Amino acid sequence: MMNKVGGHRNFGYGKKMAWAGKQAIRDRYGEGHYATVASHTERWKVFVQWCQAVPEIRDAQNINREVLDAYGEKLASDVDAGRKSVAYAQNLLSTVNVVLQSMRGDRCIRIAPADAVGRRNNIRTEPPAGLDRDTVRQCVAHLQSIGHERIASVVELTRELGLRLREASLLDTKAALRQARRQGKVNITAGTKGGRGRHVDRWVPVTKSAMRCLGQAAAVQGNGRNLIPPQMSWKQWNHHLHNVWKVAREPYGLKKIHDLRTAYACDRYQQITGSAAPVVTGRRQASRWLDKNARNVIAQELGHARSEVVATYVGSAK
Repeated sequence: MMNKVGGHRNFGYGKKMAWAGKQAIRDRYGEGHYATVASHTERWKVFVQWCQAVPEIRDAQNINREVLDAYGEKLASDVDAGRKSVAYAQNLLSTVNVVLQSMRGDRCIRIAPADAVGRRNNIRTEPPAGLDRDTVRQCVAHLQSIGHERIASVVELTRELGLRLREASLLDTKAALRQARRQGKVNITAGTKGGRGRHVDRWVPVTKSAMRCLGQAAAVQGNGRNLIPPQMSWKQWNHHLHNVWKVAREPYGLKKIHDLRTAYACDRYQQITGSAAPVVTGRRQASRWLDKNARNVIAQELGHARSEVVATYVGSAK
């Protein structure tokens, strides 16, 4: 394991738990998988902070099942109080399992996230904010008017191409615009989850509205490689963008940026099947064959390996 530094603490990964956990995650995933490593690292820090404040554990070798159960109980109480979502609490526990397995080299100490904090609802039941394009464009125009052109472009890209926030931020919009003009679609490779990246083609069709969005984004990008300002790291940009978005979205009734990606999925469902998405109508109106075909297409365009995941965007297939 190349990231072990020796010594007796944290299974040889270093003296400090947070740093040691990051090295273990890097060992597990190797080169690439940057988004995965970053996500696990941030969630591991949350656990380390709790360990140092409550049970006063400063070495991963002292973590046992009782410690994990106590952490699970704390997260469950946060979920009950509305301080954390079930999905986020599950992700926090999953990260602890991943890091401990990487450090220990076994699966002896782990916790079942769903048993500890409850099961997440994987079927969307409410239409997403952002279905109305005019509302999104008004918010985008407002962002542009107050000097946040890059954020405005990221917001539009999530809505028009169904991109994740990180994918929209890291997209080379000038190259994407050239590709769209040649082929009528773009291949999303930067910032994708699960390390899929350039190893898996993910073609997204480009409409007239998306082409306009790419043109504006390319102008904003200038000589840079993507929409992240050259002087900012991804972490700084992510923090800045969310702070601006929280204020800008309020007058327009918009919520999470991820909802705009969901709105894209609902649009695509209607384009493919000729019927509104089940989450909009309250039930599936398209035939089972059309519904299944739409979910397969949308899953590929959104960068998911399984079509079942699309239920979290467009609603139930029943």
